[in-house]
Amino acid sequence: MLEGRSCLVSRRFSPSCQSETDWDLMSFQAEFEAKGGERPSNYGEHMNRKASRLSNQYLDERPDDPCDQFSGSGEDQEPKIPENESALAADHDIIKADFSHGHHQAGSSSDSHSLFYAIGRDNSISCLIGCSRSDYGSLASLNRGFRSLIRSGELYRLRRQCGVIEHWIYYSCDSLEWDAFDPIHLRWMRLPRMINECFIVSDKESLAVGTQLLVFTRFIIFRYSILTNSWSPATRMKTPRCLFGSASLGAIAIVAGGWDEQQKILSSAELYNSETQEWHELPSMHKPRKMCSAVFMDGKFYVIGGIGEDDSKLLTCGEEYDLEKRRWTEIPNMAPVRAGGNRGTQMAAACEAPPLIAAVKNELYAADHNSMEVMKFDKKRRVWFARGRLPARAASMHGWGLAFKACGESLIVIGGPTTCGSTFIELNSWVPSEGPPAWNLLGTRRSSSFVHNCTVMGC
Repeated sequence: MLEGRSCLVSRRFSPSCQSETDWDLMSFQAEFEAKGGERPSNYGEHMNRKASRLSNQYLDERPDDPCDQFSGSGEDQEPKIPENESALAADHDIIKADFSHGHHQAGSSSDSHSLFYAIGRDNSISCLIGCSRSDYGSLASLNRGFRSLIRSGELYRLRRQCGVIEHWIYYSCDSLEWDAFDPIHLRWMRLPRMINECFIVSDKESLAVGTQLLVFTRFIIFRYSILTNSWSPATRMKTPRCLFGSASLGAIAIVAGGWDEQQKILSSAELYNSETQEWHELPSMHKPRKMCSAVFMDGKFYVIGGIGEDDSKLLTCGEEYDLEKRRWTEIPNMAPVRAGGNRGTQMAAACEAPPLIAAVKNELYAADHNSMEVMKFDKKRRVWFARGRLPARAASMHGWGLAFKACGESLIVIGGPTTCGSTFIELNSWVPSEGPPAWNLLGTRRSSSFVHNCTVMGC
């Protein structure tokens, strides 16, 4: 993924890991959970003080920025809530907040849309943009104005416009179970269980775009929304497919290639708009391919490697799609070379996982699971070279079971067991701009299986 400028969001990860939670209300639920389920009488006052501290801290620290004002007219306008996002919840926390048991909300109904009344709505929104996603559950409990703003998705759109992005990692080690990891606060979280049983026996692809996690299998798509903390059927592609390459950039994503319902290898591509939840056909690639990988880099979409139309050899080329010109360009020798000289052999085409690639700060990296090395692509010379070693426990079976992803300015590797019976997986990070690979262990997680799917959501 490409990212914009960061505002007050740390991209450096601490080496220690907090204990996991199951969508707890971060700190504020535990802090105010009184005996008998009653909130303390000073609950609203305390939450207002907490929110005020957040706002004051941000107003003191924020730089001058054109994103400080949003309405233009200065009028208070209630954000429009999309019909399909009318449930509740931001970042998995709000779903659990109790707003319906007759407790007095902080602030009366007359100021339910005022946000931080003393500084006005525009400055209030500027403060909220600078807050961490993990604080939104607490802020949503203040009044209906905060709750409406966060659950509408408008705040995330404004964050994206200002380049304020936090990345959370979503992965699955079980057919119907998904977990998330917040690398800033080092917190593991469990998503609601998927309800469609067809996902048990099928291969899956996953893609994070905007505030949504899309999971594809058997030519159907399920969508998880961080605004509602729930799964729902998603809009089908124009040409349903599997085994495709995909990547996202902000609120859009592109899928290319793959295998259709008649087992035909495809050259077609489609763009998904997460704001409208619609698919749009794009021009076709020069070559059909399946089991390929994709990234956004330098504002363009790249499809790399994969198996060609004859279904026997790995492709060594990549293709670049220019979104403005709506045109594909073939790039020779862009697929990473794997150690052992097996690129292009029939064994590799039948057994190997799609290329493990990721783009950080517009530089392309790959994980060579055979040599256990991190490779980097020289865009001018169009050659791959070694940068250093992968983490020691980044084990895989021909590349399967290993996740290699971009996460802000870091590369993330999730690996561990390659067979059932092992006890845990590891999540490691490295910042390429800081020098040769020096992997930082962010945390470990018990697991009876390897990593099936992994994606990173930046919002």
